[in-house]
Amino acid sequence: MTDDTLPPAAKEMLQQFIEQEHGYLSWLGTTVEEFTYDSITLAVPFDEKLTNPTSPPTMHGGIAATLIDTAGGIALRPSLENPIQGGVATINLNVNYLRRAAGDVTAHAEVIRSGGSVGVSQVTVTSDVPTGEGETAVKPVAVGQGAYRLFQG
Repeated sequence: MTDDTLPPAAKEMLQQFIEQEHGYLSWLGTTVEEFTYDSITLAVPFDEKLTNPTSPPTMHGGIAATLIDTAGGIALRPSLENPIQGGVATINLNVNYLRRAAGDVTAHAEVIRSGGSVGVSQVTVTSDVPTGEGETAVKPVAVGQGAYRLFQG
């Protein structure tokens, strides 16, 4: 791309792709909350089918890892010469779990660097977490960083 803005319909196009073409992300109920040239926010709603067998149930850590990997890669797409025809493949993924997620999970990814063939993104995943007395607060539940191979298309 030649500038740092996305077409107005980019967010809607990505949401449509997730719902119609990406079985796993669609099954998770993934939504695109925000999409800019160098960041993205994705969310997955709390669902019993995605929980650990704990009391109370908490989201499985694989959901946070999926969001870190997916958001980190998609955040880099606008920097490709051809964001639609180009490609992104994970080289390395690091996930650090901070606490249990007890509600919807939201991942916010930011591009750290996008080069000609490799890009790096940093991601924070937040969710409701129990604070005691039956109350919850939104806090980070995982953080991660991904390195991605960029295929310019």
